[in-house]
This record gives sequence, C-alpha cells and structure tokens, in this order.
Amino acid sequence: MRTRTTAETRRTGTRRTGTRTGTLTGALASALAGLWLAGTAGAALAQEAGSPALRPDQARFRALYQELVETNTTLSSGSCTLAAERMAAHLKAAGIPAADLHLFSTPDHPKEGGLVAIYRGADPKAKPILMLAHLDVVEAKREDWTRDPFKLVEEGGYFYGRGTFDDKAMAATWVDTLVRYKQEGFRPRRTIKLALTCGEETNGAFNGAEYLAKTHRDLIDAAFAINEGGGGRLDAAGKPQFLGIQVGEKLSQNYTLEVTNPGGHSSRPLPDNAIYHLAGALLKIQAYRFPVQFNDTTRDFFTRVAQIRPPEQRDAILALLADPTNETARALVERDPDANSILHTNCVATLLDAGHATNALPQRARANINCRIFPGTSAEAVRQTLIETIADPKVSVSIREVRNAPAPPPPLDPKVLGPAETLAAQMWPGVPQVRLMSAGATDGAFLTPVGIPTYGISGMFTDPDGNGIHGLNERIRVKTLYEGRDYLYRLMKLYADAE
Repeated sequence: MRTRTTAETRRTGTRRTGTRTGTLTGALASALAGLWLAGTAGAALAQEAGSPALRPDQARFRALYQELVETNTTLSSGSCTLAAERMAAHLKAAGIPAADLHLFSTPDHPKEGGLVAIYRGADPKAKPILMLAHLDVVEAKREDWTRDPFKLVEEGGYFYGRGTFDDKAMAATWVDTLVRYKQEGFRPRRTIKLALTCGEETNGAFNGAEYLAKTHRDLIDAAFAINEGGGGRLDAAGKPQFLGIQVGEKLSQNYTLEVTNPGGHSSRPLPDNAIYHLAGALLKIQAYRFPVQFNDTTRDFFTRVAQIRPPEQRDAILALLADPTNETARALVERDPDANSILHTNCVATLLDAGHATNALPQRARANINCRIFPGTSAEAVRQTLIETIADPKVSVSIREVRNAPAPPPPLDPKVLGPAETLAAQMWPGVPQVRLMSAGATDGAFLTPVGIPTYGISGMFTDPDGNGIHGLNERIRVKTLYEGRDYLYRLMKLYADAE
C-alpha cells in the first residue's frame, strides 16, 4: 500500500492502491507548524463560559476533537479522507514519523479513505495491539436540528454535534492518546496501532475495516483490538448505573418488503391495493415478537444487572433467566429499551416508498425492515419468519445487501478484561461492571473473524435516552468525554506494557 500525499490528493482526489508504504510529504507538512497552537487557542475561546478551566492537554484535545466533529464525514456530502488527513497532520506534528502514517483510499471511493498509524514498541517480538474507530457519521439535516450538526457546541455540560459520541469521541481520543504518548516520550513494550476507517454507519458502503482486513491484514495485525460498543449507562440524575465491556454483537441485516400491482385510476378504487397490502404486512411485523434467547454474554449481563435494579425489575429478570418463555416477566423486562434490544432478534420498519402519482392507484409499494439478529440465527431464517408472519403472498420479502457474515464473539480473555475492569474500579469505584452484547453493528464484525479479537471498551457513559445517537441533537456529557479519554489513555498503557 502506498501512502498518498496531500499534493496528490489535490491533483487526483484519490490514490493508487498497492503494497508499498511511503511517507506523508508536500502540503500536509507545511500546515503543521501553526495547527497545534491555533487549535489550542480556538479551544480556549470556544470553551463554554463558566465551565472549569481545562488543563493544557485537555485544551489541545478539545481543539482536535472540535476539528474532527466539524469535518463533515456523512456518506452523502462529507469526506472521511479529509478527516483522516487532518488526524494524520496532528500525529505528524507530534513527532510520529511520516513512514508510520498510512493514509488509504481506493479510486472508486476517494472520499471514504482512512488512516493506519503505527506507534512502535521496544519489543519487536511482542504482538501489537490495535485501537479502532470509525470516522463516518449518520446523516444529519440542519433544518431538523436545534443547532448546526457540524459545529461543536458546548452547552449545559454537553458537547452537541453529529458524531460527538458516535464515534468521533473515540476517534479523537485515539489520536490524542498517541500524541500524548509521543510528547511524554512513552516507549511501550508492544507496538500500538491505530486504524481510523469509514463506512461503518451504512450497510453496502465501502467499509475501511473490511478493506484492511481483506487486503492489508498485515498492516493491522494485532493480538486484539479495542473498539466502540462498550461503555456505561447513567440514570436520570446522571449517576452511573453500570459500566460494560462489549463482547460480541448482533448481526445487522436489511430486508425489502415489496408489493406490485397493475394500478389504475384513483377514481376506481379496488381492495387489491399495494399500499394496503404493505401496511397490513408492517402491522403484523410490528406485532410479532421473536423468542427470548440468552448466550453466555447476555446471561452474564442480566445476572449482574438484576442485582442493581428495583425489586420488580430484578425479580422479572431472574424469572426470565430461569424461564425464557415467561411472558409476564418478559413484558416487564422489555420496558427497558436497552434490555429489549438484546433479549432476542428485533425487526423494525425504517423506510417507506410507495405510489407514483396522487391520482393513481399504487403500482408498487416498498418498505425496508432492519433486523438485528441474535447470534446463532441466520439471516435466511429471519426472512422465513417474516414471510410466515406476514402470511400474504402479495408481499415479497428479500434480503438486501449483506454487510457481513455473522461474527463469533471474542473470547472472555482475562488479559483483555482484567486490566479494563481493574482500572475502571479505580476510576469509578463502586460502579457495577458488566459484559455486554451490542445490539448495534460495529466494525469488530470484520476483525474478529480474521483473528483479531475485538472488544468494545470506552469508559464513556450514555444518558437513559441514548444521547441522540443516530437521531437529532446528538450529544455527550463534557465530563464523560474527558474521563473516558483519560481512561483509554491509561488503559492502552497497561496493555502496551503487559507481558
């Protein structure tokens, strides 16, 4: 793989892929001298009035974080490639050799590039560790948001903006972590690698993690990877309820429901209407409930969480663990959206498209159904369940693009879990710790199957409403971001110096 220079980016908008590595040169280097001081000054000016003064290292991090959040990386109009180049500039300014900074993209996807950075350890025989994060974000329309989604706003103890949590909090933290290590002269035993990729948020898009796993596996080779997906939950008062490590995830799969019809003039309505058939199918899917399932990770999670829940919820969880067919207990447990998301397979309508004219009977009606499939169940098995549930031959059900094959959960490795949980107990004493299965899809699904077990560990806590992630007015608590940053900085040192 050959590293592209900024000058080449201006000329071609992309790079050639290959197997050689190179250096970052040209215009990229010329902007480095003023970047750091300008960013720090900008952070100080942008800090919310009345908030606690930032340490110098926090001010530098805030500037980096702001730059990343304000770099639009949506699939429709943004550029992960630009974001990767900007993060590479920070690393190079900190003194990481250009030869260890590998920007990548492909001719077909010039704006969906990424970055692999290498922070070399003292022992070449020790297997590296990998820090993984995605640069792309979910689409956001300015007219829908209270604030500009691509401007970092600090307000009321929160940072607002698209990607402030998912996943630029972690991406910025990883870049900042390497900067801190370099500035303090930290020489780890193990090499630390960083992969910032694109395409995580959109099924069917070019996915940088998949690309690296398939074509540059040696560049990201590691004993294990730390990724998004873990974290904690706060109660309504902002008190931590638990902190978790993600071990495994559901499979995300889209299905198309489609009804076709000859149509006709709307003045002659007929019972055989494509929209009505589709509407009936959607109502049946809404009413269907997949069976409750447990695996080692979710059973461990619910067993631990039960002990910190109010008596009614605790008793319902324990009853459901004992008998997954207990409908009374299930109804109580499912009141919590987070619990409901990992109890079983879930399918939900996300897109609709029907009709062709206001004065014509619809000739076609379509809907997208997004399913999050419990491990051990195939996408085809879920398709058959949807067909049986709908029970209408007029409605076809097809599998759309396949993001990834089902990925096995990584092992419960004490060399990974132990340091993370010990450090968390020091930083958040008394906060219960759990192991999680993610209902959302992460890029760990591409790395674990190729021999890089990937765990979700962040030390960052969400509010009960989910912080607007994938929705409107996404936000993260300022306190959560800075504490999570310090947690990951300390954790990676533990991993890097471990035998």
